[in-house]
Amino acid sequence: MRRRKPKTIRLCPSDAREIERLLDDGRTEQRMVRRGRVLLAMKNPRTIVSDLCQQVGMTRFGIWCICRRYESVGLNAIYDAPRSGRPREITALQRVSIEQLACCEPSGVGLEMTHWSTRSLAEIAMKRGLVPHIAHSTVSLLLRDADLQPHRSRYWITPTLNTEFLQRASRILWLYERIETLQANGEMALALDEKPNIQALQRMHPTQLMRPGQVERQEFEYERHGVVNFLVLLNIYNGHMRSRCLDKNDSEHLCRALPNLLQPFHSFQHVCRNSLVSEIVLWRMATSFVDTCTCFLAQSSRTPVEKFRPALFATWELDQPPTLD
Repeated sequence: MRRRKPKTIRLCPSDAREIERLLDDGRTEQRMVRRGRVLLAMKNPRTIVSDLCQQVGMTRFGIWCICRRYESVGLNAIYDAPRSGRPREITALQRVSIEQLACCEPSGVGLEMTHWSTRSLAEIAMKRGLVPHIAHSTVSLLLRDADLQPHRSRYWITPTLNTEFLQRASRILWLYERIETLQANGEMALALDEKPNIQALQRMHPTQLMRPGQVERQEFEYERHGVVNFLVLLNIYNGHMRSRCLDKNDSEHLCRALPNLLQPFHSFQHVCRNSLVSEIVLWRMATSFVDTCTCFLAQSSRTPVEKFRPALFATWELDQPPTLD
């Protein structure tokens, strides 16, 4: 059969720029690179087809096919045409049935486990007659396509968006939304919170740093040094933090540690405070906190007491939270 001689094509400037971009990108597949080189070369009437065949490793008939395909579909000629592929052995209904099974609790089908695995899903799917036969690797592909991860879990707290919650949140968010304005007006916003009962652990032997062929290794055995109550003060504007360790997690030890924490701050008017342990009366905590801060600022010559108007935000457990003027 006589083969047709390739002829030149009219390549759009935009298509030529896109092909050049793909050729410069080192991640482009080689079959796409060869097709792009053919299209760029065949727009030049001086191109020698036999030399082009040797450069791209294609026949004259293959070059002719690429040129005719570009004339019909445009730039899509450098990409692979859609293919039917292997016929599906698992129907859409079977796929949905396996996905529904993965969304159920394993205990509901008589399994004593908390989370599904691909092997257990494949076994139960065949026992329940969802599919005649399926491999666990196929189940993994089905779950990946459906964006399901039955082996993972995450803690979740159901929010209660009532009026009390919105009122508390609005008072805190008011500071975060206006932090730049407050800083420009000379007002400082601080956040105070504690982390109680942190274990003070010390490794029995020093950590071995990583080296070629070995990751960093940390000693498993450790020595306990009791627990500490960690108090942290955060400057909301710049993110700088100051911390102290409390002997006990109560209002008395909190008020003792406040002067040291507030020492660098010559003026502040907004303090965000979380609640202490449940057995402490929050009204007493708030009163002691304000009195201690006021006494501390009264002894400091840098800040007049009349300029100190702290806005104390706490998780109040009282029916009517007191107003601090």
